[in-house]
Amino acid sequence: MGILDLINKLNIKEYELYGNDIAKINIDYNNKKMGKLVLVTSINPTPYGEGKTTTTIGLIDSLNKLGVKAIGSLREPSMGPVFGRKGGAIGAGKAKVVPENKINLNFTGDFHAITYANNLISAVIDNSIYQGNELEIDRVVFNRCLDINDRSLRKVIINGKETSFVITPASELMSIVGLSENINDLRINLGNILVGYTKDNKEIYIKDLKVVDSLLYVLEDAIKPNLVRTLYNNPVFVHTGPFANISYGCSSIRSIKMAMSISDITVTEAGFGSDTGAIKFFDLLCRKGKLYPDAVVLNVTIRSLKYNGGFDNLEYHIKNISKFTDNLIVSLNKFEEDTLEEINELKEYLDKMNIKLCISTMYEDGEEGCINLAKEIINMRENNKEYEIYDINDSLFIKIDKMKSMFYAKEIKYSDEVKEKIELIDKYHKGLPICICKTPMSISDDKNILGFPKDFVMTITDAKVYNGAGYIVLYMGNVLTMPGLAKDSNYLKEVYNG
Repeated sequence: MGILDLINKLNIKEYELYGNDIAKINIDYNNKKMGKLVLVTSINPTPYGEGKTTTTIGLIDSLNKLGVKAIGSLREPSMGPVFGRKGGAIGAGKAKVVPENKINLNFTGDFHAITYANNLISAVIDNSIYQGNELEIDRVVFNRCLDINDRSLRKVIINGKETSFVITPASELMSIVGLSENINDLRINLGNILVGYTKDNKEIYIKDLKVVDSLLYVLEDAIKPNLVRTLYNNPVFVHTGPFANISYGCSSIRSIKMAMSISDITVTEAGFGSDTGAIKFFDLLCRKGKLYPDAVVLNVTIRSLKYNGGFDNLEYHIKNISKFTDNLIVSLNKFEEDTLEEINELKEYLDKMNIKLCISTMYEDGEEGCINLAKEIINMRENNKEYEIYDINDSLFIKIDKMKSMFYAKEIKYSDEVKEKIELIDKYHKGLPICICKTPMSISDDKNILGFPKDFVMTITDAKVYNGAGYIVLYMGNVLTMPGLAKDSNYLKEVYNG
């Protein structure tokens, strides 16, 4: 089956083919009945990931195997991790989307368009200053970006001033494309990007630079979701790719809603553990998109339990996710080396908490591997919870204090400089939600503190306004928005067979 066959099967009328296996899609989902939504998240991972995407794809295949019209919504891979240590993001084994190399690399050019648009903004800012600085820009708060792991770009000198690049998935442009539902929405959000301040702290926006129309030309295709398929010819939208540790970590609102408008069940995922991706899914994406999942699948592996020191870490994620949903299912992504004793121990632990365990083997068994999980999803009860961590009109300091309870920290610290920055942000942007960026390897802001730490101190090291994307970024601990390559990076292993 080619992508055109899938398009016809789904009765999609507006599309643009990118060869035989990929298409850009447009579906008007307004006023349409929406199917159910399932979120896949995870406990804290090991450095190599624990298979959320594989579980998501396996669940889509198993649901379709059982006769349920299921569609996936996944993030696009970044080329930084593809050539770094983590690798791509298309699933694995018999549970993956294809064509894998194209998806992992240039795909339909969305990341390139976002990078170009981002750096056009930087060029226009510099040109505005060079050509007389009519806007009286005194300090710039907008960064250039590049979709490569390159530690040399963490500190660079441009026009005599120290600045830095961020990786494209951490850019505000990536978030704006993912959180905009149509071109008009995109136009407004682009215009609202905060680029700098005057000497008296007057804010300067993209709309003041008169570059919004040019940005729309660059991004007009990037806002359209991409349709690909699994190995079993089931549909998956793959669109936008914000990282969960340094952004909000979910696929686009548009792709999720498009999928929901033509399916019985849509399955999506939020990056890393629930302490990074899932919290942001509920707090940012659900708030912005006015949607809410009907069930949450918590992905675990035996190796991640061992890495995190036992069941304590699992307990944290169950406690947190249970605040948001009545329908929480734990899915064990089973590896060949997992023993029956280890699996039974996990099952006994979850039985005591009245949590269902499903053993998933989609890596080896493909569409048969998530049948039990699929049946649990099909038979799920009505979810009656819609939990909000804070009121959107709370002050920024109150929001931070309420978010503290989601991590079980005893205290949040900030320097006088950061406190002053937060006070300035709160003065102009009080009604925005917050996006906490921290290590994904720990519930805390220290990657070395594993398990379920309690009563620890978290430190806010910086704060930034993503006014166009509609949230405030808070950096906790040592956060790198431009990763570096590892000694054993994947570019050393790739062999081109084209």
